[in-house]
Amino acid sequence: MLATKEFVLGKVNQCRILVVGDVMLDKYYFGEVKRISPEAPVPITRVIRQKEALGGAANVAHNLSLLGCQTFLAGIVGDDIHCLSLENELKKEKIYAGGLIKTKRPTTTKLRVMGGHQQMLRLDFEENHALETEYEISLIQYISDLLKKGINCVIISDYAKGVCTYSFCQQIIQLSAMHQVPVIIDPKGDNWSKYKNADYLTPNLKELNEVLVESIINEDEAVKTSGQIVKRKFKIKNIIVTRSERGLSLIGNRQVVHIPTVAQEVFDVSGAGDTVIAVFGASISAGLSPKVAASLANIAAGIVVGKLGTYAVSQEELLQKLEELTRVEKGE
Repeated sequence: MLATKEFVLGKVNQCRILVVGDVMLDKYYFGEVKRISPEAPVPITRVIRQKEALGGAANVAHNLSLLGCQTFLAGIVGDDIHCLSLENELKKEKIYAGGLIKTKRPTTTKLRVMGGHQQMLRLDFEENHALETEYEISLIQYISDLLKKGINCVIISDYAKGVCTYSFCQQIIQLSAMHQVPVIIDPKGDNWSKYKNADYLTPNLKELNEVLVESIINEDEAVKTSGQIVKRKFKIKNIIVTRSERGLSLIGNRQVVHIPTVAQEVFDVSGAGDTVIAVFGASISAGLSPKVAASLANIAAGIVVGKLGTYAVSQEELLQKLEELTRVEKGE
């Protein structure tokens, strides 16, 4: 635990990390439902409060910023009111947003209506066709310039909204390799060939099953075998499989490690993958071993799944959890 505490207390503040991918805004309307509409057989929700939060790649950046990293974000947005909200949130969280390119698309936004703890409705504002060449060129130029200035790690957050095309991912992986900067990718869909030569891939079990001929159960040996097959097939150096209540598995060339979950009660797994990739990326950037980095990411994920909705773990929360686990280990 000593190395991880040192990371949280000091080394993480020296990390410079770029997050690139599908940037989103999450909007929530919280209310109460006491009657049905006379206009149609639908519940009427009286809005009590509302919240805006960073989503997708922006949530990964939010996690990194709360950990204390110097965080840079690149992606595309629209010239609309949702972009203004997104920019305000990024400014508030001290995330460098110079890599956001304005396009003719809408800013990808998920609007949720909540009745108590129950999600009643979701509205999506988005266009998910492949990234236009002109925007790809602008983003690659920004990323190239940033790599030349010095970056410890690049995280690609793919939510299948059009940014992470084969061409785009491969250019980032190749550019990062030239500067000896590790690339960590949160994948989406079954076209993992676009992630070829990435240093780390962080699928959940469902995403792993999507690229397998036959689905597997959530057991250590099955995950290990399948992870190794997929790793070889797509030429990925390491795979970290997040496994919900079973924790996560790190499958590398020299080691396979299964790390059990530390969550006591699971409320909501949304956003947990963002936390895993953020904490793992920050840990690797600070010089921790992949095994220790994966353990720390698993601890952080255990905090997130105990919360409702998109949630980012702060440096203070993570440190508090580490101290709590240390006391348990000592039997205090």
